[in-house]
Amino acid sequence: MNRTALIGMTALALAMGACARKAPPPVATVPPPAAVVDNNSTDPNSLDTVELPAMQADMVAKAGSDTVYFGTDEYQLDTPARTTLAAQAKWLIAHPQVRASLEGHCDERGTREYNQALGERRANAARDFLLSQGVPAAQLVTTSWGKERPVATGSNEAAWAQNRREVTVIIR
Repeated sequence: MNRTALIGMTALALAMGACARKAPPPVATVPPPAAVVDNNSTDPNSLDTVELPAMQADMVAKAGSDTVYFGTDEYQLDTPARTTLAAQAKWLIAHPQVRASLEGHCDERGTREYNQALGERRANAARDFLLSQGVPAAQLVTTSWGKERPVATGSNEAAWAQNRREVTVIIR
């Protein structure tokens, strides 16, 4: 075997051996985008904010829904939204040991900054209504996710309508 062939085979063996012994790269965890929170809010990613799925299911069963929807570029509550939030308020008053994270969401259109602000206005509209129904302020926190957490994918009116929402999440 000539010297060039030997060098080539050695390089190939080293390259293949290096690939075979390489440890897999560590799995990177990417935190969700930061939410805009107001002074009365809690970071939903913090350790002291824990969702309570069983309580969430009970609220949905008794209130009918944990979600209210909005029109394009709107944050005023319509009659169906008020009805849903009134039922949520009754449930929250009956369960003073839990808190609710009022999470505002938007569709994909518009800038990130615009949608963060609109999501905040939507969450605050829900909070203000719940307060008017007698829910204690200490039981409520607000968060805006803007367009960062869509429930429906697609760039059409059907998807956008599902993403323009406020979701009441039961937490401890």
